[in-house]
Amino acid sequence: MAPTKQRILTGIRPTGALHLGHYIGALENWLRLQEQYECFFLIADYQALGDHIEEIDRIRKSVLDVALDWLSVGLNPTDNAFVIQSYVPEHAELTLLLSMITPMGRLERNPTLKTEMQRLESESMSVGFYTYPVSQVADILLPKAHLVPVGEDQIPHIEMTREIARKFNRLYGEVFPEPKALVGRIPRLMGTDGQAKMSKSLDNCIHLSDDAAAVTERVRRMYTDPARLRATDPGHLEGNPVFMYHDAFNPNKAEVDELKERYVQGKVGDVEVKKKLAVALNAFLDPIRERRAYYEQRRDDVAAALLDGTRRARAIAAQTMLEVRTAMRLIYLD
Repeated sequence: MAPTKQRILTGIRPTGALHLGHYIGALENWLRLQEQYECFFLIADYQALGDHIEEIDRIRKSVLDVALDWLSVGLNPTDNAFVIQSYVPEHAELTLLLSMITPMGRLERNPTLKTEMQRLESESMSVGFYTYPVSQVADILLPKAHLVPVGEDQIPHIEMTREIARKFNRLYGEVFPEPKALVGRIPRLMGTDGQAKMSKSLDNCIHLSDDAAAVTERVRRMYTDPARLRATDPGHLEGNPVFMYHDAFNPNKAEVDELKERYVQGKVGDVEVKKKLAVALNAFLDPIRERRAYYEQRRDDVAAALLDGTRRARAIAAQTMLEVRTAMRLIYLD
């Protein structure tokens, strides 16, 4: 039976606490779309094993912490599904089958994988990590997702998914829709240190679970305009994370515009700009903290949301895999 709503598949690897980059690049879109689509929010623990195989305890803790963050921002696990990837073994099965029609060269052209291959020695890169782009394709195709909300850096993964879906359909018959990517209003949030990407490993994040004092301190130490030596020097907005965060999280647009105007004229100091950013960020995070405190005391509800969503996802996955095996003529005995 066809779904009554179009479907979304999107997810996060459980490698630590979620941060503002996750919110602006993913969660904000998920919140907006969860009433319009049938959403599958995936905790991709298989993929986390690819480069964190020696940190099982970290992954175990993060599975629940990610779900806690999702509930804290307001995602609805009743109408949509929170899914643990490894609890749906059809993810691994479809990954294996799709790997049979995915050329090695196509993997090596994936820009994210190319970057990781430059960072890691070939001897230390596992086969599982090398093939994680195929796993991502399988994740999207398994529930027959129509739309995938992603950050700007994930667009090549969606194009690869579309290519493999087309190839499968051409070889075996129409099974999979070709999903489309949807990028958020701010494609990528810069790290607090001015690095192009916010990353837990670089410690340049503001986490959704940070308290007000931690956020204020993070903002106080935030990178601004290195060429500006005095408050009276004209400042630059481009590449300045303080103003990028103001644009993303400060709802007082008149205040932001006024700060920008004064900044480029050398009429406001970094201290004032940062203080107002800290106020805006803490106001944004306060309701998230409140919901988090509620669910912290109800961990059984968090686990129940994961188990229920995973059960619903597995029922759909079983149907998809029956269609895949039938199309590929891999059912040998009736």
